[in-house]
Amino acid sequence: MRQETKSRNEAVEPNPLNSLLRISSHLAGQVEIRAALRSVKAEIENLLPIDHLDVCLVDDDVIWNTSYEVGIRTRWSLSRSLVEVSPIRSILHGEIDYMLSGNAMEDPRYTYEGSLAEPIIKHQLRSRVNVAMKVLGRTIGALNCSSRQPDLYDEQTLQRVQHIADVLAPYFYSLRAIEKAQQAAIVRAEAQAREEGLRQGALELTKALEQERQRIGMDLHDQTLADLTRIMRDLEMAETPKDKAAVIGGIQDCIQDLRSIIDTAVPTLLEMFGFAHALRIHLERAVVDAEGMSLIVSDETDGRIDAIDPTTRIALFRIAQEAINNAARHAKADRICVIVNLKNALLKMSIADNGGGSSKSAIGKNGNKTNGRTTGGMAHMRTRARLIAAEFRVSRRAGTRIEVRLPLPDEAILETATEDLEEQDQ
Repeated sequence: MRQETKSRNEAVEPNPLNSLLRISSHLAGQVEIRAALRSVKAEIENLLPIDHLDVCLVDDDVIWNTSYEVGIRTRWSLSRSLVEVSPIRSILHGEIDYMLSGNAMEDPRYTYEGSLAEPIIKHQLRSRVNVAMKVLGRTIGALNCSSRQPDLYDEQTLQRVQHIADVLAPYFYSLRAIEKAQQAAIVRAEAQAREEGLRQGALELTKALEQERQRIGMDLHDQTLADLTRIMRDLEMAETPKDKAAVIGGIQDCIQDLRSIIDTAVPTLLEMFGFAHALRIHLERAVVDAEGMSLIVSDETDGRIDAIDPTTRIALFRIAQEAINNAARHAKADRICVIVNLKNALLKMSIADNGGGSSKSAIGKNGNKTNGRTTGGMAHMRTRARLIAAEFRVSRRAGTRIEVRLPLPDEAILETATEDLEEQDQ
């Protein structure tokens, strides 16, 4: 049997050096590990018969390993795995330089308890030769060749695989370094993009807050201050009880206006009544003629929205406020529906109306309405969503629909927090 195996291997390539040179030539210019392995598979098959070929590379701490396969695709390459459960852990730890088996399916070195040997059994990879890949004397991984036929590989096969591993090692070490550098660059770029997005969002929100302060100041100056000045004059001129009653009525109107301004600046309703009820009250106040309107606020979270982070809840409330204002005051809608639900730790809030402001002619390319008030409102809502890492969508089908999606911590955490709130209320 050994003699037949040797003659079969010799017939594969009379001069192995030629294949090794071609392997080196194929690797030149490759920039990705799997592509590099595919490029040399045919030349390796010229040197020995194989049914499965893979390269296994370890990380710097020799805790995790990553497999790159060609031909049969197995569990080994689906995700990185611990070196401790690898069938070739002794090689990866640098304890030995090679493993050779005529039937790995029955070899305890591969199929020890806890070993990730399922691909060997499933694909019947009996004959196996595994050789350490080294760079500057350090094991960086292993080259692994397998065949379904038992007792196929011998010492001559092992020598050939060692030569192949020596050629592949420096190339794959460099390609792995490039891969890690690219991954690090992607992570840095994503972090910089998030940081820049947050910075721009903070600038936009700061600008929006300044505009809001100016609006409140103008409301106080143009409305409340003017009313107080008028009331003072009326009070000076009041002589009869009827005149004094009119002054008292003016003071009450002024107090109501101040309350409206304060409610806009500080969401006291949110703290006093909870998210859903506060939105109902705001919706009723935003609509001048509530009798002709269909107003719906549906909390499908069973009150769990009131247990989330206060900053996040206020941001969601502000988004809903702005959307309601746009629908009630600018889109001329006669139906406004707000729905919040929580499923699989994903909070979704939608504000839909059937107003005419959702027509394509009235909405810009970013989903913002083209008149000044609603354009600014959309920008403010989008900015608030960005600052709490929420997804913001605007669609227009028979009206305007605004949807905010926000991943939250585990629902169990929220349920516990809600239970705590209920106990406090009791």
